[in-house]
Amino acid sequence: MGLLSLWKRMRRVRRRVQVEDALKHLHACERQGRSATTDSLAGALQWSPRRVIELCRGMQERGWVRLTERGLCLTTEGQELALEVIRAHRLWERYLADEARLPLAKLHAIADRREHRRDEATIQALDAAMGHPLTDPHGDPIPTAAGALPQRISRRLTEWPLGKPATIVHLEDEPAAVFSQIAAEGLRPGQPVRLIEADARRLVFTDETDTYILAPVIAANIFVVAAEPVVVEEAICPLTALRLGQKAIVHRLDDALRGYTRRRLLDLGLTPGAEIAAEYSAFLGDPTAFRIRGSLVALRRDQAAQVLVRTDGTTGGNGDG
Repeated sequence: MGLLSLWKRMRRVRRRVQVEDALKHLHACERQGRSATTDSLAGALQWSPRRVIELCRGMQERGWVRLTERGLCLTTEGQELALEVIRAHRLWERYLADEARLPLAKLHAIADRREHRRDEATIQALDAAMGHPLTDPHGDPIPTAAGALPQRISRRLTEWPLGKPATIVHLEDEPAAVFSQIAAEGLRPGQPVRLIEADARRLVFTDETDTYILAPVIAANIFVVAAEPVVVEEAICPLTALRLGQKAIVHRLDDALRGYTRRRLLDLGLTPGAEIAAEYSAFLGDPTAFRIRGSLVALRRDQAAQVLVRTDGTTGGNGDG
């Protein structure tokens, strides 16, 4: 009897996962202005048309989906459920990237599993603990608890004019093989870029520090908007710019830094106005130990890059290291 109960429970869970995956596909189609059909759903779920028709019939009976001349559409109830799943997925991705420090290429699969094992209290707590982030690590907006989902107008990098400054706002994570190449380059939302060269074989662009070369089929998964005007702050630089022995004053933490990591840095004393000095670094230069408020704090390079410091009026080091 115990095995039968377990089997029934697993069957219910599997059925719920299938329904929620289908609702996400329909929502994505509507968001992109495309028509969802049983064929497109069969392709997304990798199912036979017969299984998809049975699934759609069940969702219609539950009042989540309706059939129109254009194809399958979400009802209000279906859209609310789809947004719940999307919200959980994107919050888990944000957590896994910022707090668990997982690489971008591994986030999607783990979040895919966790989104189906959600409860509202856990999701609300996760959201609050991370400071209510607005976007996931790919640049997608995170639905609010009330179901609001803002939309940002962007263009593919392959469609962007040569020489015009832009900012990456979204990295499409499907297909996975394409996204893994983007992630391997270290590209991220918020990164400034400028297209230098574009033809049928390759796109060459720069963030003014590094130069990237991608095939158009890969670059088409990078979405950008026009860059905001740059406001130059004199003597403001990331903490990573300090030479060993050089002192600075903490100016602020990067606005993109949220949640547990932000609170940890504040707890360590990296608050505006605090004096900080780079004392020594590991053999390969990462992490670096900084002296602040009488204590030594070791920070990885990616953490230190999110601390902005002011170097005017502070003493410098000898330039070694």
